[in-house]
Amino acid sequence: MYRTLVKQLIISRIYPSVNIHLSTPKVEETINKNVQQTKSDNTNDDVKFDYINKTGIILLNKPKALNALSSSMIHKIYPKMKEWESDGKTQLVIMKSTTSKAFCAGGDIKALLVKAPEGEKLRCEFFRDEYKLNYLIGNYKLPYVAIINGITMGGGCGLSVHGPFRIATEATTIAMPETAIGLFPDVGGSHFLPRLPSNLGVFLGLTGHRLRGIDNYHAGIATHFVPTNKLEEIERKLVEISNADYKSVNAVLNQHAKLIDSQPRFSLERELPLINDLFSIDTKDVETILEKLKSNGSDFALKQLSILEKMSPTSLKLTFEEIKRGKNLNLKDCLIMEYRMVQNVMNGHDFFEGVRAVLVDKDNKPQWKPNSLKNVSDKEIEQYFEKPSSHEDLQLE
Repeated sequence: MYRTLVKQLIISRIYPSVNIHLSTPKVEETINKNVQQTKSDNTNDDVKFDYINKTGIILLNKPKALNALSSSMIHKIYPKMKEWESDGKTQLVIMKSTTSKAFCAGGDIKALLVKAPEGEKLRCEFFRDEYKLNYLIGNYKLPYVAIINGITMGGGCGLSVHGPFRIATEATTIAMPETAIGLFPDVGGSHFLPRLPSNLGVFLGLTGHRLRGIDNYHAGIATHFVPTNKLEEIERKLVEISNADYKSVNAVLNQHAKLIDSQPRFSLERELPLINDLFSIDTKDVETILEKLKSNGSDFALKQLSILEKMSPTSLKLTFEEIKRGKNLNLKDCLIMEYRMVQNVMNGHDFFEGVRAVLVDKDNKPQWKPNSLKNVSDKEIEQYFEKPSSHEDLQLE
């Protein structure tokens, strides 16, 4: 999915040895090439399942691709979760990764790079199926635990944040950095971002700031923090619960999760008042946020200003608007809204230009169109929220 582009950019900085798995001779060749699975990943094994003591365990298993979420994976996970939900014996579901480097670094981007008619069909199907899985997780009838150890971005957030239990570790890195490539935080980003405290969601959504380790607990994205050397023990405790329900799972996690008092304080603690003010969801528009950052003049504010000035102006406005709207919508309506948005974005310019600049030519000099906030009209933004005439709305049960 598109999120992998930004995540791979960030991941390549965190793990320089990790190859960005996208051929890059020419943007035309990249965009129009046939969609294929990475040779190193056998799609038969990209997701594995285990079952222990009435606990269903989902193991994301594409380590070389940092578990980039593909249609193949979604088509395995969704029916298995539905099966466990209704079989009358499963009491708990855990999702985790087979690699310590990543829980899920985002979605598999390759299908989205096809501009031919088949590319449009693939995009529609991918986002439809992914959002259906996000919605299932958010409304799952069984206790659901996501062990978000390692890199967790974009699509990885969609596999975790909507569930009731999210375990972070000192190795967890979470971000929603879509504005850097002409997109917006989806997979329910419009639902969970505005519900974070101190306007952190607006800040994270616009800037793509990375939260590491215990910061994910402090920010409200993770519900619990467990050191990596204790993960095996806590998983064992979870599957040993005789009659697992929300209350008993929460009790085990509260009892065995690392005491937060012994962990570092929130790295953004000193900046929270600034974030709450400068990135207020009640601000009139993105232009006003940039004006406030410039006027404030602190090192922190000017750093964020510099970051935002490099992002797609259209993406910044889309992101701010979706967060404002999502504040008053339930998850279902947020995903329906995002499905409309993403289909419209895929028919535009900035996404493909972001791909070119970040991953193809790697000049990191995207030529956004429009290239300034003042040239992105409110009417244009409103059109992104309209249902494309050629597509049906997302259907969620």
